[in-house]
Amino acid sequence: MTEIINNQCKLKLDLEIFQTFAEKAIENIEETENKSTTIAFVSDRKMRELNKTFRGKNSTTDVLSFPFEAAEFEVDADNLGDIVISIEQAKKQADENNLSLELEIKQLILHGILHLCGYDHETDNGEMNRRELELREKLGINF
Repeated sequence: MTEIINNQCKLKLDLEIFQTFAEKAIENIEETENKSTTIAFVSDRKMRELNKTFRGKNSTTDVLSFPFEAAEFEVDADNLGDIVISIEQAKKQADENNLSLELEIKQLILHGILHLCGYDHETDNGEMNRRELELREKLGINF
């Protein structure tokens, strides 16, 4: 199960589109079988706070992923974790790349899910990027 939380008010969004997409993505990624996640849409201001608190970077970013560590709590091992997306940053990137906001958000959801699965594009010699491109095609979100 995927839960979408809209904690921003700058842009109107059809949350059902992203709920459906996230569930489809999770069904197509082996590591996420029978897992749930929460996706929160936030403002740039909130994303900057989160990025500073958790990564030590005083700037906004497009997506942050917070994997759930079941061993720590010994409950809800079916929870992948949480994804936070800055809708303002997503809009800016969509405009810069001539993409729809919907497509940009879907790509960020997929990117976040892969991070929850343990992929790390900063250290994996392109493995995450290859997997993400393969899944974009499979899920119909190429550009």
